[in-house]
Amino acid sequence: MNENTPDALLPPEMAAKAEAIGVKKAGLDVLSTLALSVLAGAFIAMGAVFSTTVMADPALSFGWQRLLGGLVFSVGLIMVVVGGAELFTGNTLIVMAWAGRKVKTTALLRNWGLVYIGNFAGAAGTALLIFLAAQYGMGNELVGRYAVRVAEAKCQAGFGELVARGVLGNAMVCIAVWLAFSARSTTDRVLVVVPPIAMFVAAGFEHCVANMYYIPVGLLIRDVANVGGAAEGLTHLGFARNLVAVTLGNIIGGGVLVGAMYWFIYLRPRKGSA
Repeated sequence: MNENTPDALLPPEMAAKAEAIGVKKAGLDVLSTLALSVLAGAFIAMGAVFSTTVMADPALSFGWQRLLGGLVFSVGLIMVVVGGAELFTGNTLIVMAWAGRKVKTTALLRNWGLVYIGNFAGAAGTALLIFLAAQYGMGNELVGRYAVRVAEAKCQAGFGELVARGVLGNAMVCIAVWLAFSARSTTDRVLVVVPPIAMFVAAGFEHCVANMYYIPVGLLIRDVANVGGAAEGLTHLGFARNLVAVTLGNIIGGGVLVGAMYWFIYLRPRKGSA
């Protein structure tokens, strides 16, 4: 693999890179892992803030609302990929190093646990800051009303539906991360991340770290005058149920459909190989 060539990496080289990155991530110390995870949670939350602000515009037709919301949400993963941060959904790709026995099960679960906690702190902390900043009041409180509707819908969706949406959502997120492994420049990384992320948001799929922002911010502002309304379906129990279902789906979508699949194609041991 010649790092001096401007050509993008080919899939077999991407697989080797993904495996090496997985080993590195699993071996990162606790404090660094947590700090980078808080950043990732905040980055994804800011993408959600951007998306919510755009999608709250009632003048947009359904298709344009979904498309524009998805395009601007992608700034969250761009900051993670380019800026360097630890995102739980992307780290499901560590399965590639685990399947090759380069990472122990305990190290894999340790990373996932620490990163999940850090992502929650970053995303929920951003929700609190957005609430304190009264950002929900923009557009004569259109932003706040839309945010509450989004959060309530996420809490009311069926468990199986959320799992399936989580599978699809993180399959797209991990495809975006996988494509970024091919990149030789920052421009490459940005360009390959945007389309899968825009698609997953526009299609209404689910992402557990994004929901660590969407639902807490809805819970915080639901009782603000002229914003929340009744929102009877928006509850803490519904939040917990959503996270369990979507997290399960995200692990399957990223770890199995993307990580394990690419490991099987490019990295599995072959008969007769050294």
